[in-house]
Amino acid sequence: MKAYFIRRLLLMIPTLLGITMIVFTVTRFVPGGPMDRALQEVSAGGDGNSSSNDNKGGGSLNEEQIEALEEQYNWDKPLPIAYLQWLGVVPRESLKVKREYISGAGEERISGDDFDPNVSARMVLLGSGREVQVDREGATVTKAYFIDNGEPISNEGWSARVETPEDRVARKARREGVEPSTIDPKQYNFRAQVYKERLSGVLQGDLGRSDRYGDTVWSMILERVPIALYFGVLSTIIIYGVCIPLGVLKAIGHRSLFDNVTSILIFIGYSIPGFALGGVMLVYLGARLELFPLSGLTSADFDTYSFWGQVKDLAWHTLLPLVCYVVSGFAYLTMLMKNNLMDNLSADYVRTAMAKGVSFRKAVVGHAFRNSFIPIATSLGSLITLFVGGSMLVEKVFDIQGFGMLQFQAITDKDYNVVMGTLTISAFLMLLGNIISDFIVATVDPRIKFN
Repeated sequence: MKAYFIRRLLLMIPTLLGITMIVFTVTRFVPGGPMDRALQEVSAGGDGNSSSNDNKGGGSLNEEQIEALEEQYNWDKPLPIAYLQWLGVVPRESLKVKREYISGAGEERISGDDFDPNVSARMVLLGSGREVQVDREGATVTKAYFIDNGEPISNEGWSARVETPEDRVARKARREGVEPSTIDPKQYNFRAQVYKERLSGVLQGDLGRSDRYGDTVWSMILERVPIALYFGVLSTIIIYGVCIPLGVLKAIGHRSLFDNVTSILIFIGYSIPGFALGGVMLVYLGARLELFPLSGLTSADFDTYSFWGQVKDLAWHTLLPLVCYVVSGFAYLTMLMKNNLMDNLSADYVRTAMAKGVSFRKAVVGHAFRNSFIPIATSLGSLITLFVGGSMLVEKVFDIQGFGMLQFQAITDKDYNVVMGTLTISAFLMLLGNIISDFIVATVDPRIKFN
């Protein structure tokens, strides 16, 4: 069994890589991403203030500004490199400063035709004001060092390289989706770049920052986890605490009035989507009868209440969304418990036990119930996803800022760092929950051997 679970844990790695790679690829090709949004915002700002001297293009960006945006959102690299950088396998470039080649001590730029490959480049490092000398032979950097002390940049974690006109043509062609042969390389100069590299990705525990709000993805997730846990624990206690005893009673009283009435009720609840039920209750119980609040998890003056006042206010806001969370979960678990228990009650080992004098109550509780619980145990591992549970539609209806709402907002805002962060955590917990379920089943059912 130990070897089986070790293999399952190792298989999580390629599975998780496959899931994240597919979603990362989709986010790169879906229109309306952070790059498009930034360009639209700049364009809208330019249209609203056409007299600005900072942007003579009427809100449009020049190519250097577009390249800076690409580097900010890590869209300047090919897809495989960008994914590996997000993963934390390939280092990211930060604190980048770049300058087109200038002649010796002068300030005049050299065009592509007049470019002298033996002329060094000078630039000033951002944030430090220190001047950098970049010596080169052709397009190859031979040395990069600070002019004031002559120390190589690499001693302080800096690196240097030269970006050729062909490199810039390939970058523009990839951005615009055209063939490189359609772009004239003579419009570009050689350009020196000095930068620092650092590993910063998922493997280092860095999920990036929200493109929309600027907060770290981790802080946004941790802020929503308590709400997800709150509703997840409550709904789990209610569903398992009601469905398992209800399934037992329905199996014992099969085809009775109690069985028929409860079956009708739970299937009605199963057929109604939680968010639709929430909308109906919000209109009639909230807006018209004013029995419950219309949005949020607490009142605006929640902090001024006493302890029991806060408990009452929280329960008042919780009741309607909690009903929406649990209403569709009753039918599956109840009927699963009922059908499994009925199968085991008709099995030979139960009839043999009762023939030997075992009471019906003991035969149900001591023999049939344990075997009937085995299929239900297969879903217990998924309870780990309570940390990132929730329904985005239910939370949207009741305006609850939970984990589901965070995913919904990230998708609608095309905030891809948040999308990737929430997906990674959700996928990891789902895969881990499947392994925990297998372990629970093996513990409950001694007949199962993982050889």
